[in-house]
Amino acid sequence: MNRTQQWMEEFQKNISDLIARSPAADLERNMRSMMTQGFAKLDLITREEFDVQTDLLARARTRVDQLAAQVQALEARLDAFERSRTGSPASEA
Repeated sequence: MNRTQQWMEEFQKNISDLIARSPAADLERNMRSMMTQGFAKLDLITREEFDVQTDLLARARTRVDQLAAQVQALEARLDAFERSRTGSPASEA
């Protein structure tokens, strides 16, 4: 390793050590702790829980659409059946 690289690595280590011992490190830890507590009070969910609920909602929406189409088809069959029984067009409701 040449002298320049060694000096740079030592300089970076010294800066890292200085930052770790500075009030900035304490400030960062305190801020992180306060934010964690604040987020806990907000009753947030994890991304995984959100994705699960999104998937369940998408599947429920698909099922609702299928059932709506099925109801529409059954209503059309019922309307056709009623017209064939009475021999006249179905009354509009």
